[in-house]
Amino acid sequence: MPQYSLLYDIMNEYNSIRIDHNKFHMNNTGPIVDLSESATSMPTNQIPIQTQGVHHITLNGADRQTSINFWQGILGMRLVFEQPNLDAPEINHLYFDPGDGRLITIFTSEDYEPDNTPNPNNIGNLHHLAFNVSLATYTQAKKKLKEMGFANSGEVDRGFMHSLYFRDPLGQLLELACYKFQPPAGFSNEDVLHESHNIRVAAGDANIEDRHIAQALATLGK
Repeated sequence: MPQYSLLYDIMNEYNSIRIDHNKFHMNNTGPIVDLSESATSMPTNQIPIQTQGVHHITLNGADRQTSINFWQGILGMRLVFEQPNLDAPEINHLYFDPGDGRLITIFTSEDYEPDNTPNPNNIGNLHHLAFNVSLATYTQAKKKLKEMGFANSGEVDRGFMHSLYFRDPLGQLLELACYKFQPPAGFSNEDVLHESHNIRVAAGDANIEDRHIAQALATLGK
């Protein structure tokens, strides 16, 4: 299998795009504003459309076997089924289970040649996909990916999680991630992160670190 290079420094990409417009503001210096609390007082035509999780993510692939070799052969995702693309029957549609019952789907065609050029990093483009892995899998990923011909970032400490980055055979940036914590009974990962964020902001720190997580776990576990 050929070597798929990381052609730019993925460690410096994260803060390159700021989202800021009249209906949404991502503020990394203050407590997160929960807009859902005011939803009940909004006129019906202004109430948000409430999502309930990611249903599936669809990517454009190349030939069928390239996608099967990578998503099933490298990342261990079961090929659940395949059928024609219902909007363009000449295109095949592969459905993979990433491990949580949701779906990663790929459009393929034998007329498409694989191209490992990194995908554009422009406003509106997908930056990367992150997949949850166990700590045991994470610690082996750097070595295993290298052995299979995939250049990767190695282990990266993201404060509240461990990360590793690499590109698929068609240039899409991917991440393997695992949290550093287990949430207390009755709480979710998001509860721990939200509490850690508020502790971080109150302390005037730049980003969530181990000490904020530890304090959040102690607070939620009382």
